[in-house]
Amino acid sequence: MELFRIKKDIPFMRHALIFNVISALTFVAAVFFLLHKGLHFSVEFTGGTVMEVTYPKAANVDGIRKMVEHLGFDDSPVQTFGKAQDVVIRLPETKKDAKAPVSDVVFEALCKMENGSLTKLAGNAESGAGSGKMVCQDAAQNEPVKLQRVELVGAQVGDELAHDGLMALLFVILGVMIYLAIRFEWKFAVAAIVANLHDVIIILGFFAFFGWEFNLSVLAAVLAVLGYSVNESVVIFDRIRENFRKQRKMSVTEVIDNAITSTISRTIITHGCTQMMVLSMLLIGGPTLHYFAVALTIGICFGIYSSVFVAAAIAMWLGVKREDLIKPVKEKDDTDGAVV
Repeated sequence: MELFRIKKDIPFMRHALIFNVISALTFVAAVFFLLHKGLHFSVEFTGGTVMEVTYPKAANVDGIRKMVEHLGFDDSPVQTFGKAQDVVIRLPETKKDAKAPVSDVVFEALCKMENGSLTKLAGNAESGAGSGKMVCQDAAQNEPVKLQRVELVGAQVGDELAHDGLMALLFVILGVMIYLAIRFEWKFAVAAIVANLHDVIIILGFFAFFGWEFNLSVLAAVLAVLGYSVNESVVIFDRIRENFRKQRKMSVTEVIDNAITSTISRTIITHGCTQMMVLSMLLIGGPTLHYFAVALTIGICFGIYSSVFVAAAIAMWLGVKREDLIKPVKEKDDTDGAVV
């Protein structure tokens, strides 16, 4: 399917050096911010407390966020999930010598915000159901806020998640490299991996520079960008191989320019449709999907750029040629092996 067709090839490779210098500077800047500022990891990685509370009406998320900051928990994510009445609060790990669990302190403050007070349920003496549970009740004995769940994430669990996430990233990179080396040629595999790492590092650089929270959903977006970016590279590489077979008189530069130009329509349709879905998550998906959509948006934009100007250019500079992809046909011996 083609949205339009460009009759004259665009000389992308003529400007490849300029764009790759820009890519190199962007890459170095991203690495600098990663080393200098680092990533702002979420509770899933650093350890802490996750609270879920429910209100009878739409929750005042901004008020809850200000209250949490007033208690000394800066940069603690407060966001709705599912419904406007349900709120999840992620609190960082506190010192072990704290007088009371951090969840109790926050829940008490939430209760006071709603003009209520904490009451300890007596429960069933025989079964023990509900005994010791703290509830928030107002003057009319109603529950203006209800504590649904408290989950503690230890630092060791966070380290395991960080380790598993890094291993998943490495295995994806290794699998992509093996796949491209088998399907095409090692020069294409190296070019694609450099381009993909370029995309990943730049995404992480954005999160380090702006101090955005790096959570499990962002990690999932980074892994998705790896697969998404390599798909675009495979399409271009496949067209390059096809052009080597059909266009025998073209130079390597002309073959690559023709391959990129002929796939532009497909690129615009594919990435345009994907970006519309991601944009909808970014605008109306709420805080839960915000950084996931941000990471995908950055990855899609730089994925197109790297596939065209980074991957194809590196393959050209590595010396890819027709003989790398097409085995020469051996001429048949007229004597059929007979010795005269």
